[in-house]
Amino acid sequence: MFYKLKRVIISILINGFLLIGLIVSIQNSNNKSSVNLFGFETIQLPISFITGVSFISGTFIGSLVPIFLSRKD
Repeated sequence: MFYKLKRVIISILINGFLLIGLIVSIQNSNNKSSVNLFGFETIQLPISFITGVSFISGTFIGSLVPIFLSRKD
């Protein structure tokens, strides 16, 4: 149990630092676009932010899947 909690906390910290770095690095981005999400259109966001957030959410979910789907011996 402690091992799973430790892995979740490490995953949250690493992905949190990546998100903060992403936000700091794209402050002056001029290329903006909107995304159609479930039939609704989002606000104008930088393309690099949309790409970065999808990467970070994928790494976060990908790091949690093996933790919770592991076999219990």
